[in-house]
Amino acid sequence: MEYFELNDGNKMPVIGIGTFMLTPAQAEESTFNALKAGYRLIDTANAYVNEKAVGRGMKKSGVAREDIFLTTKLWPTVYENENAIDKTLERLDTDYIDLLLLHQPAGNYINAYKMMEKAVKEGKVKSIGLSNFDTNQIQEIIDMCEIKPAILQVEAHPYYTEEELKAFVKPYGVRLMAWYPLGHGDASLINEEVFAKLGEKYGKSPVQIILRWHVQMGHVVIPGATLEEHIKANIEILDFELTSEDMAEIAKVNKNKRYYEPNPEIIASYAQMAPDMDGQE
Repeated sequence: MEYFELNDGNKMPVIGIGTFMLTPAQAEESTFNALKAGYRLIDTANAYVNEKAVGRGMKKSGVAREDIFLTTKLWPTVYENENAIDKTLERLDTDYIDLLLLHQPAGNYINAYKMMEKAVKEGKVKSIGLSNFDTNQIQEIIDMCEIKPAILQVEAHPYYTEEELKAFVKPYGVRLMAWYPLGHGDASLINEEVFAKLGEKYGKSPVQIILRWHVQMGHVVIPGATLEEHIKANIEILDFELTSEDMAEIAKVNKNKRYYEPNPEIIASYAQMAPDMDGQE
């Protein structure tokens, strides 16, 4: 496994398994199969309503807890709940979280960030960060925080490379973690000619070329998968390296096109959406 060093000194695997949109049964099985295949990074969230299943998959894998990098996210409806992190730990059946993120910039996220900082000091969380925050909101956190965010999880892929955002957070040592890394299953991205061409060159699939591109762009990448064959294939990107010429060719497909278009009304609504986290299987 390859690792990135975060701005707090902790090390994070460059690739992991994402569990967005997975049922509890799927999340448990994907977590188990991923760890069995050599993954050491698991990404979940309060709002995915599968944290308990992820915890079960981790236990079932037999991989030592200290060898797993576990990421989860607090949902806005718990940003003022002093017990939110303890409840998250209970659902995951673990003593600590390796990376805890604020999932959306809605509700009282300033209070939630302070709550995460407190959890770091108490040893319940190792690294903290943000998800889906824009530059103004990131700056607001930077200006008040004691512990800088280590990770910013956002949509990123070859059609939407987030170069401006990366330039903004670079002085703070914040690293990007990419969701929708394959373009939300958009076949037009995966079928771009450059990925087939490079796949032939390296004996890899277009998906593997895209995932390797992410790693070389400095992104932590978390493709979701339920089929064991896909889980195994997605991690087989650590035995080759794209050249600078390859990366330049891939850069030409950038369309500045995103698949998730946030707006103030949608973001504000997240503070009222309360997933049944404790009722999950």
